[in-house]
Amino acid sequence: MPTIESLLHAAELPDSPSPRRDAELLLAFCLGKSRSYLRTWPEQAVDAATAARFAALLERRRGGEPVAYLLGQQGFWSLDLEVAPHTLIPRPDTELLVETALTLCPGGPARVLDLGTGTGAIALALASERPVWQLLGVDRVLEAVLLAERNRARLKLANARFVESAWFAALAGQRFAMIVGNPPYIAADDPHLAQGDVRFEPASALVAGTDGLDDIRQIVAAAPEHLEPGGWLLLEHGYDQGAAVRALFAARGFTQVESRRDLGGNQRITLGRWNGEPSFGEPHVE
Repeated sequence: MPTIESLLHAAELPDSPSPRRDAELLLAFCLGKSRSYLRTWPEQAVDAATAARFAALLERRRGGEPVAYLLGQQGFWSLDLEVAPHTLIPRPDTELLVETALTLCPGGPARVLDLGTGTGAIALALASERPVWQLLGVDRVLEAVLLAERNRARLKLANARFVESAWFAALAGQRFAMIVGNPPYIAADDPHLAQGDVRFEPASALVAGTDGLDDIRQIVAAAPEHLEPGGWLLLEHGYDQGAAVRALFAARGFTQVESRRDLGGNQRITLGRWNGEPSFGEPHVE
């Protein structure tokens, strides 16, 4: 029978940016073990059925399918989340949104809205860190809402809930201390849509018009009607969209507008505060 090490050594994933990691994740999944187990017991024999399952997953990965979809799970923040092809795969860059939200409202009860919640990643990360907050996640895709609710139930986070809504459509009269979101922000003709994992992710969660800003425009325009006085709006966006998004915030009347950079040095999120008065200051980049 093959061993753990022989299977990993023979695994070929030429188009993957992290072939060894991918192979380890897939084999650990097939064995029902951790990656550390693979390294501790490399000479452990692997039965034929498990080896065949591993080979089948490798073939699908060679075809481009994201590892997260093959495993049905993805880590985000401190959480392990179920994922599926009708939702975006949570990414480390989005953790900046969580970090920033936590610093803006460091304590006390608050109602927080997560727009386009997908797997529920942002809402559940915030709920796990702030038990006194009440998180509401919305998504226009019912399957995503149900998936987010499964994640919530498994994580036992009673201070979060999820409902079906196209942005604010089902939220008439509701106001929040903070609104966060990772909306679609890729331009329709962006060549990256034909590359890597995004080929398998839902286009509706990625593409937002000819310049990638259609959904952000809608959110910025409507958000003040759902923010409490002094409330914050935080949105993730593309690496080259910071200036355009800051301009949208400022034109709508948000104050304290600034963009913050991810670990790669890219302007990844923009935030602003709503006090009902026009903004005359220059937006800031941290």
